Amino acid sequence: MLARMTFSAAQAVVLGPGGIVGMAWLFGLAAGLRDEGVDLADADLIVGTSAGAIAGAALASGGDLRRLAAPPESSGPWRRPDPDLMARVRALLGDTGLAPAEARRRVGRLALTAPTIAQDEHVASMEYLVGAGDWPDRAMLITTVDLDSGEPVVWDRTSAAPLARVVAASCAMPGAYPPVTINGRRYIDGALAGGSHPHLAAGAKTIVLVEPFGVDSGEAPVPGTRTIGVVPDDAARVAIGTDVGDHTRWVPAFEAGLRQAPAAAGRIRLPVP
Repeated sequence: MLARMTFSAAQAVVLGPGGIVGMAWLFGLAAGLRDEGVDLADADLIVGTSAGAIAGAALASGGDLRRLAAPPESSGPWRRPDPDLMARVRALLGDTGLAPAEARRRVGRLALTAPTIAQDEHVASMEYLVGAGDWPDRAMLITTVDLDSGEPVVWDRTSAAPLARVVAASCAMPGAYPPVTINGRRYIDGALAGGSHPHLAAGAKTIVLVEPFGVDSGEAPVPGTRTIGVVPDDAARVAIGTDVGDHTRWVPAFEAGLRQAPAAAGRIRLPVP
């Protein structure tokens, strides 16, 4: 194993959405990077959205990511998003005649009608995956969308909200998981407000942007930063497949992330100042 690298000042890691299977790939990639001496948890800032919020919180909390090499039974039931409902979500978000916040408000109303598991069950599942109940004492941002206003809301350790509940809200995709109530308001998946949110890392010298979906989020580059993008390679895309809710692909996706890590480490590794 290579000597552990130290992140220089003002480096950020941004972890994007990817469903259950993309999350498994993220876990494998991050575990493999640690083996290569590149620990994403050493970044000055971690930004997580949806699956990236789970992986980011697990990283920031310092847990052993290899415990998640297979889907843990203790994390609760797995649900695929309802395809018909997801088609309606995509149609709303892609409707150029709607203001973005209004489109998200309508998505929120759809979320309230979708049958899902109980909210407390979802939160408990996220706490198991993260491996910690408290916010780590470090800079980490998690994105959500306020169901009623349609506006994006960003959380950190000063937000007076339990970590697992915020993570659960960040990955509460309508039709898969329920909206999550925090301090009297309801929240849904942060990805609904625009992918991975690399703009939240503005000011960093370098952003490592990890996108499990392997597509451009459509957001403009962050001015004044060097962005290193990491997406699933060809083998990982085969392992992930086209159904990111298929938990039977968890193990192949995790292993694909491990295999991809050495090449990714070579791109991420920076000179130590």
